[in-house]
Amino acid sequence: MNQLKAFSDAFMHALKNLLPIVVVVVIFQAFVLQRIPEDTLSISIGLFIVAIGVALFLRGLELSIFPVGKSLSNQFTKRGSLWILLSFGFALGFSAVVAEPALIAVAEQAQEISEGRIDALILRFLVAISVGFVVALGVFRILFGYPLHWFMIIGYLTVVTITFFTPAEIVGLAYDSGGVTTNIVTVPLIAALGIGLATSIRGRNPLIDGFGIVAMAVMVPMITVQLYGIVVFSGTETAPTADLSIDTAQQEAITGPMTMLMDLLGMVGDVLPIIITILFFQYLVLKRPLTNPRKVVLGFAMVLFGLYAFVVGLKMGLFPIGSSMAEQLIKNQHIIYVYLFAFAIGFATTMAEPALIAIGQQAEEAASGRINGNVIRILVALGVAIGITIGVHRIISGDSIHHYIIGGYLIVIVLTLLAPKYIVPLAYDLGGVTTSEVTVPLVTALGIGLATHIEGRNILMDGFGLIAFASIFPIITVMLYAIAMQIMTALQKVNT
Repeated sequence: MNQLKAFSDAFMHALKNLLPIVVVVVIFQAFVLQRIPEDTLSISIGLFIVAIGVALFLRGLELSIFPVGKSLSNQFTKRGSLWILLSFGFALGFSAVVAEPALIAVAEQAQEISEGRIDALILRFLVAISVGFVVALGVFRILFGYPLHWFMIIGYLTVVTITFFTPAEIVGLAYDSGGVTTNIVTVPLIAALGIGLATSIRGRNPLIDGFGIVAMAVMVPMITVQLYGIVVFSGTETAPTADLSIDTAQQEAITGPMTMLMDLLGMVGDVLPIIITILFFQYLVLKRPLTNPRKVVLGFAMVLFGLYAFVVGLKMGLFPIGSSMAEQLIKNQHIIYVYLFAFAIGFATTMAEPALIAIGQQAEEAASGRINGNVIRILVALGVAIGITIGVHRIISGDSIHHYIIGGYLIVIVLTLLAPKYIVPLAYDLGGVTTSEVTVPLVTALGIGLATHIEGRNILMDGFGLIAFASIFPIITVMLYAIAMQIMTALQKVNT
């Protein structure tokens, strides 16, 4: 009975998160486009399935992965072994990202649009390895007390430099790949690991030292994916990668329960790495049994079925919404409404983002009154809305993404040097939590839809990149707010 009530609460919470999107879409359909979309029923069912999937997935995480992961972190910290902590950090980052639904969706779209030149599996493994390395590096930074801002400044200078040499086809995808690494699974796991370490080590500040790993997990995949793109798109045209999956004719022949079984087996492969990681460290490294194995097994099953429902719902609901709205607004020459839709969707989805709410609450507690969680949410939502609007303008105008991205991160680097040191790690982490399980598919579909229906645009070069804009500008708005507050405080002291 308790589990049923918990699932019901999680389902209502998921519906609440989807409600802002529905409100924005309904307003635009009714008052701007003045038409009802043909596939309304399919989209509605898809959104309902997404809510079920998210509810199952989150409940499964709470029953299995989160408590087990937290227990492992505490036990490793008590043992004090550097290499075990670094190994656990790498394994945790890698396995969480490989299972990330948003990354799976973006990688599959990239493979389809590039006609196989970009391999979805290779892309996912590159990003996962990058995040694993970053989490290990973040653990190392916290243990030895190194300041985050130098890691971020050097890292983003590297990102900007590599962008000069990266083919245009891969830049948007590379920045999007960094943005989607921090989502349902990674943010709570990585943030809990960082704050837990900073709290348990004498001389560390949870706000200054505990935050920052999420931000690094966004940055490093941008470097590795760009390097991958330089290899893939340099030299002669490469033949499309062989498709080892079942072909279309076979897929049509396999229907009903068999199709569902095949899809579920695919999901097992997606979730398996994090299960193996947890069991390996629990039984072979710590040599201790799980505290509540039945509960953990139930949780893993819920994660699996939730992920399956989530992906099915995406294909039926969120992807069609973004693509359909982009097509209708462009066809009706409502360019100004494209900007308004992008701004509204960015603000609405971010305000309801669970990971952002959680990080805001943790920051408020760690800052001892210096930070207001609700103000942070509004600032981040405003940053996302501005970022997506600017990204949409880039697609409409046909400008190069290089200039926008490089300019954005140069502003971030300058603000990093000017902003109060207590806000820097949090600001970077907030840029990473803005791309939610709902926002990523919708924004990706919006970008691809615009690039598809605007004449002269290349889907691979212009369709990706909106997620990157959604990650950059919240960092800017939060840092600007902290700088403004610092100046106001200094002026008040002078006046008194």
